Amino acid sequence: MSRLKSISWIVSGLICFQFSGFAQGVTQTIRGSVWDMETKEPLLAATVAIYDESSLIAASVTDANGVYRIVNVPLGRYSVVCSYIGYRQQVVSDVLVSTAKEIVLPIEMEESPLEIDEITVRASAKKGESLNKMAFVSARTFSVEESGRYAGSRGDPARMASNFAGVQGNDDSNNDLVIRGNSPLGVLWRYEGVNIPSPNYFGVSGSTGGPVTMLNNKVLAPSNFMTGAFPAEYGNSNAGVFDIKMRNGNNEKHEFSGQFGILGAELMAEGPMSKRGRSSYLVAYRYSTLLLFDKIGIDVGPDQTQYQDLNFKLNLPTRNSGNFSLFGMGGTGYTEILASEDLVPEPDDIYGDQDMDEHFRTSMGVMGLNYSKALGSSSYLKLTLAVSREQQTNHLDKVFRHIENDTFVVDSIRIPHNAYHNNQNKYSANLSWNKKINRQHSFRAGLIFDVYQFDMEDSIFNEASLSFVTRLDHQGLAKLSQPYAQWKYQASDKLTFNAGLHAQFLQLEENVSKSLEPRLGVNYRPNEQHMFSYGTGLHSQMLPTYIYFASPGNPEGAYNQPNRDLGFIRSFHQVLSWDYYLNSNLKIKAESYYQYLYQVPVEYTSSSYSVLDEGHDMSRFFPDSLVNSGKGRNYGLELTVEKFFSKSYFMMLTASLYDAKRTGSNGINYDAIFNGKYALNLLGSKEFILGTRRNQSITLGGKITFAGGKLYTPIDVAASDIAGEAVYDDSQRNSMQFKPYFRADIKLNYRVNAARTTHEVGLDLINVTNRKNVYKQIYISGADPPLDEKDQLPILPIFYYRIDF
Repeated sequence: MSRLKSISWIVSGLICFQFSGFAQGVTQTIRGSVWDMETKEPLLAATVAIYDESSLIAASVTDANGVYRIVNVPLGRYSVVCSYIGYRQQVVSDVLVSTAKEIVLPIEMEESPLEIDEITVRASAKKGESLNKMAFVSARTFSVEESGRYAGSRGDPARMASNFAGVQGNDDSNNDLVIRGNSPLGVLWRYEGVNIPSPNYFGVSGSTGGPVTMLNNKVLAPSNFMTGAFPAEYGNSNAGVFDIKMRNGNNEKHEFSGQFGILGAELMAEGPMSKRGRSSYLVAYRYSTLLLFDKIGIDVGPDQTQYQDLNFKLNLPTRNSGNFSLFGMGGTGYTEILASEDLVPEPDDIYGDQDMDEHFRTSMGVMGLNYSKALGSSSYLKLTLAVSREQQTNHLDKVFRHIENDTFVVDSIRIPHNAYHNNQNKYSANLSWNKKINRQHSFRAGLIFDVYQFDMEDSIFNEASLSFVTRLDHQGLAKLSQPYAQWKYQASDKLTFNAGLHAQFLQLEENVSKSLEPRLGVNYRPNEQHMFSYGTGLHSQMLPTYIYFASPGNPEGAYNQPNRDLGFIRSFHQVLSWDYYLNSNLKIKAESYYQYLYQVPVEYTSSSYSVLDEGHDMSRFFPDSLVNSGKGRNYGLELTVEKFFSKSYFMMLTASLYDAKRTGSNGINYDAIFNGKYALNLLGSKEFILGTRRNQSITLGGKITFAGGKLYTPIDVAASDIAGEAVYDDSQRNSMQFKPYFRADIKLNYRVNAARTTHEVGLDLINVTNRKNVYKQIYISGADPPLDEKDQLPILPIFYYRIDF
C-alpha cells in the first residue's frame, strides 16, 4: 500500500478543495427531438415527461418538427418517458441533470403493429436491450454513464464490455476481448456507420485491441455491443461487434469540459456553429503520458510513452436537402522499451523483451462524411463515405550483457534484430436504404464497400545464417464488398420475426473469396415480464491482411506468399435467450449458444497449430503454409442478474460456463487457448447525495472478477537449451493452465454542482489487492531455473479532476 501513500496527498487535496458559489436553486433544460425509428420522420404532438423515483416532474409536447423543450428542471437523476398514439412508449432512464450542461436527448419511437388510437404502454426497448431492432439475441446498448460507472473500466468501452456475460479481457495490460472462447481477432469495430481499424494505441498489426483506447467516451451516443448471431447488416466478424455512435454537439449553447489526471489532460468543446442555423460542433482532444506513474513508483509500462488523440463531429442539417455530418477520430502514440537501461535482465516486463531495445510508433485515423435524407414519409437513405489509415512502425535492437566482477555490464554494441512497418489505407462507403412498408413490415438493404491499400515491409535477423530474412514486402490493393438485405415482420404485438442475407466478397488481385450468409431471428413476448428469443446464422471473416502476403521467413528459401489464396474463416451461430423482468429495474437474462467454426486456417504439414489460438499475446504471427481445413466448436451458458441504476444504486452479476475446442491439421481436438471454462463478475455502485441543496454526491463502486486461468503450451526445456530460445511441446498444445484469475477494483468519485460549473474528482483503484495474475510462461537461456512466469499488472491507481462549464 506504500504506492498509494505516494499519491494520497494529491487525492486528499482535490477532495478537500472548497468549491465556491454552490448552486442555489439552479435548474437546467432538457430538450431534443422525437422521430419515427424506421423513417426518421419527426413526430408531432408526442408527449415527453420527466419522472424522478416517485412522481412526475414536468412534461412537454413536440412541435411540427418533432422538437420538445422542458425548462427549469431541478438537478438530479430522472427517467424521460416519451409517448405517442399508435407507438410503443420509449423510456430513457438514468438521465443526470447538472448545472454545467443542458441535456440534449434525441428519441426514436417504434410504431406498434396494431392499428389503435391510443398510446401503447409496452416500452419499445426495456433497460439493457439493444436499440438495433434487428438484433434479437446477444446484444445490448451501453451509454456514456455505463462506460464511466463500472469500476476498473477507465472510461474504455472495451474494458466496460468485459463485465458482460460471455466476455472476458484477454489480460490486464490491454483491452482485447475474448468473446465466448473466440480469439480477440474476431471483433469488428464500426464507427459512425463505417468499419474501422482497431481504435487503440500500441496494438500490433491485425489486432483489435491495445493498452489504451483512442475513443473518448464523452463524445459517444448510446451504442450497441453484440456477441453472436448478428443481424445481416454486420459482416466480417465471427466473435463480436462494437457499433459506436457519436452524439451531436449542443446546437444552442457553447459548453466546455476539462480534465486532468495521472493519465494526462484533455479538453472538450461543443456548441452551435451559427446563431441562426441548427448546426453544431463537438471536439475533444487528449494528451497523455505514463511519466507520472514512473514518478510515483508504479510500473504500468515504459515511462517514455506518449500518445494524443482527437475526436470531432460537425453536424450540418439543411432545411429540405437532408442532414450532413463530418466526423473524425485519430491518434498517434510512441513508446520506447529500453532493455539496455537495465543492468540486470527483467523477465517480468510484460511489454518487451529483456534483451531488446524497442522503438514502437502506432497511429490510426478515420475521417468521414454522413448524409441522410428522408424519402417521402415511409423511407430514408443514408450514405457514409470515409477514409481511414493505420500505421505501425517498430525497430528492435539486440542488447548484449557480460559479467564483470560478478556484476552484469551492458555492452555498448547493439545489433539490429527486427524492423518493420505496416501502413494500410482504407477507402470506405456504406449505403443503406430503409423502407417501412406498413405497421408490420419493414425492409433494409445496403452495401458496404472497402478498398484497401497496402504498404508492408518486415525483415528479421537470422542468427543461424547471420543475415536478414524478408518476412513481408508487399504493396498493392484489395477490395471487400458486403451487400445485405434484411426484413422485419411484426406478426403481433407479442411476436416478431426477422430474416436477412449477407454476402461477402474479398478480391486480393487475382484471388476471390466468396460467402453467402443467411440470418434468422424470432422474438416472442408473452407478457411484460418474459421475453424469449432465438437467433441463428452463418458468418465469415477475413484474416489480418498482412497474413495473406507474409512469408514464414526461412533463411534458405526465397520470399514467397504461401497464404495468398486463403479463404474466410466461417462460423455457424445459434443462440437461445430468455429475459425475465421482475420489475422495471430488475432483470434476469439467460442465454445458451452453440458456435461451429469451419474452414479454419491450419498448417499444411501435420501439427496442432490453428489460427483460432492467435491473438492471445501482443505479438504478430508468421505461420508457414496454411490451408482452410481446420474446425472449432464453442458452446456455453450465460447468466446475468442486473439491478439497473435506480434509488441511487446499481448491481450486476454475470456468470459464464463455456467450452471452446479446435482441431489442428493433425486431426486432434485441443482446447482453444482461450478456453478458461468459467468467468464470474460482481459489480455495483452506490451514490450518496449530500448537502441541503442536494448539489453534491459521492459515489462508491466496486468490482470482483473470478475466472479460469489462461491455458498454455509447456516449454520443452531440453530443446530450448539447444535452440537458445523457447521451443514449445507441440504434442501438449494448450494442456496446461495457470492458477485462476482474480481481480478486485474500487471506484470513488465526488461531484459538486456550483452555480455555472460542475466539478468532479475521481479515483479508480485497479487490482486493489495487488493479486499476481500470471500472463505467460517464458524461457530464459542460461538461467537456473530456465523457466519463469510474467505477471499481469500490479495495483494501479488512476485519479482525475474534471470541470464542466
